[in-house]
Amino acid sequence: MVTARPTPYASLGHPNGSSLDFFLGDCLELLPCLASERVDVVVTSPPYNLGVKYRSYQDTVPRDRYLEWTGEWVQAVRAIMGPGASLFLNVGAKPKDPWVAMDIAQAVRPHLRLQNTVLWVKSIVIERAAAGAGAGLVRDLGVGHYKPINSPRFLNDCHEFIFHFTPEGDTPLDRTAIGVPYQDKSNVGRWRAAAADLRCRGNAWFLPYETINNREKDRPHPATFPVRLPEYCLRLHGLARARLALDPFTGLGSTAVACARLGVGFIGVEMDRVYLDEAVARTRDALSAAPLL
Repeated sequence: MVTARPTPYASLGHPNGSSLDFFLGDCLELLPCLASERVDVVVTSPPYNLGVKYRSYQDTVPRDRYLEWTGEWVQAVRAIMGPGASLFLNVGAKPKDPWVAMDIAQAVRPHLRLQNTVLWVKSIVIERAAAGAGAGLVRDLGVGHYKPINSPRFLNDCHEFIFHFTPEGDTPLDRTAIGVPYQDKSNVGRWRAAAADLRCRGNAWFLPYETINNREKDRPHPATFPVRLPEYCLRLHGLARARLALDPFTGLGSTAVACARLGVGFIGVEMDRVYLDEAVARTRDALSAAPLL
């Protein structure tokens, strides 16, 4: 029996003809209704089960049930992923529960292969002496934002994980799409692969949050990620092969905004109407400023 594609809660069009569709509801119920879709890239950050206060979701369930649920939504996502697709899964932990991110990755393991593990660095200190004279630092530099931890046992938490899963572990990537110039320009002439003066960024990405004045107004969702994170993921997968992206936990729509900026089609699912309305509004604003790609 073929299930009809549900009507989107909201649908926006990019100038290049791609569409960005938003669905209100539970991804476990909605994703099977999208069986005709073939998704190229998934960029998402599900609830971590760490007691975060969401509006419409209880983020404290027994760990075994939470991991079982993780396998269920991953299986639903896997069913609509194309053969060379990528799932970029952002998860974090907390000092008193340090294994949760690894447990989530293990719950995905029966369904997809782990191809890369990226550290999303939110805050870092760069010492002048370690950076070298070429960096031009006049003092030690602390950049980014973190939530201080007042504890004699734990360090401040300055990073999260981005697990890159693929169907077979052999999905090609456009590594220099988020590449960085060589600091030592002599490499450009020495190595054939360096001719474009871009090298692979590697698996540690410094992506700080933008400074905000009021959390309730500027970041009303308790667990957002900056738009540059899904932009990096989409570019790394390869925009030429990224026709349709998915975020089954849309939240405030950072992945949708990235798709609007880059001209990638998008499907988003979110169970909270307030968050989804904000995601649609942010995406509409991004589209109004998007170039014709």
